[in-house]
Amino acid sequence: MGEQIEELARFAARTGWDDIPQAVRRHAKLVVLDTLGVILAGTQRPEVRALRERLESSAGQGATIYGLGWPTGDARSAALLNGIAGRSIELCEGLRLASGQAAVQVLPGVLAIGEALGCSGKQMMTAFVLGYDIAARLCGALTPRPLAHQNGQACLLGAVAAGARLQGLDAGGISRAMRIGVTLMLTPSYTGVVAGATALNVAGGMSGFAAVLAPDLAASGFEAEAGAIEQALGQLVGAGFDPDQLLDGLGSTWQITRNYFRLYACCNPIHPALDALAEVLAELRPAAAEIDRIDIETYGFASVMRNAEPANYFASKYSLPHAAAAMVVSGGAGHGSLGDAALNDAAIRALRGRVRISEDSAMTARLPGSKPARVGVTLTDGRCATRAVESHRGDFNQPFEESEVRAKFRELAGEVLTPEGARAVEAAVDGCDQWDSVAELVALLRLHGRG
Repeated sequence: MGEQIEELARFAARTGWDDIPQAVRRHAKLVVLDTLGVILAGTQRPEVRALRERLESSAGQGATIYGLGWPTGDARSAALLNGIAGRSIELCEGLRLASGQAAVQVLPGVLAIGEALGCSGKQMMTAFVLGYDIAARLCGALTPRPLAHQNGQACLLGAVAAGARLQGLDAGGISRAMRIGVTLMLTPSYTGVVAGATALNVAGGMSGFAAVLAPDLAASGFEAEAGAIEQALGQLVGAGFDPDQLLDGLGSTWQITRNYFRLYACCNPIHPALDALAEVLAELRPAAAEIDRIDIETYGFASVMRNAEPANYFASKYSLPHAAAAMVVSGGAGHGSLGDAALNDAAIRALRGRVRISEDSAMTARLPGSKPARVGVTLTDGRCATRAVESHRGDFNQPFEESEVRAKFRELAGEVLTPEGARAVEAAVDGCDQWDSVAELVALLRLHGRG
């Protein structure tokens, strides 16, 4: 059994809220707020609503399934459904230096377990920060397979660690739960999401499900092999796993502060090109019909997101031509600009075919420290402009203003909460480490739900 995994389990078992620096706690609350807003807006997607209706009638009791009506279910069902919702609109935060979306995979399980067991806000937040840290470290040590999307893989194990901490398991129990969790990992693919396969979002939800189930299995006496995590991440779902730096800065470098937030409602690799395009549009101020072509050069992974005819809403989140055209036509690429209506907008559809995308191998070589893009816009009258960015805004190197993240929360939460309710929940999350119970959040959601 790898000593590094055991040390992570001891870290999860022994670290308290008071051991986490104040600045890290504050940032973690902002991550919770952002992720909560994404979950709330995601509950309104039609496939999420339909699944909730199918599952809630057979679910047990104990935790709230988010969305209008606020039904209750068992913690596993609530974590699953809330996690799927959070993945459904492509606005969740993620890891800047590795591939992974930790918060949306850790938080749903933490909230469901916390509510079901009557945990305090401080207990909930401690488990969340520790689970996030473990998820990020495992993602950093993993070499992903080329087509694999990381939902439901390494981050799932961070969610399990957080769930085991909340359920009171000791270091040995947390380690065993994480190793058991390996059997619950999934294999979603990027080819699927480009094709519009919303099944990807189930993988994110399964992280919350595993956060509840795997600790129960461990506490019930189930066992897993000693090297299960190393084997799975190195040979099964992953193409390699190097634990040598897994513990670097453990307890001093907090991974939750090395994240990115999103304001564009599309896959993160698309964002640098959109930042550059926004600068060009600010200079030229063209109407869509005045654009002859948009030329985008970017790094390899972003350059493959070039499908100019996305099949559905979800596929459009992985289409750089669609996002660029929507930005031109609507003036932005946020939640409202990249909705269902954009797919059938005549001006957007016409412009998508005039977006040309290519890989610049020199840009690819600068990953992961930089995520570059260069965008040129040529107008029908011959005028043109080009802008380049080294990376997009929103990560810890070029952070958004906190007010921008908070405004995003209020917009997304407004899908299911009244404006006063969104403000009340925002204030409550700011002081969530003072909650006597996670149920205080649920009470606010129920009180301020629209309709």
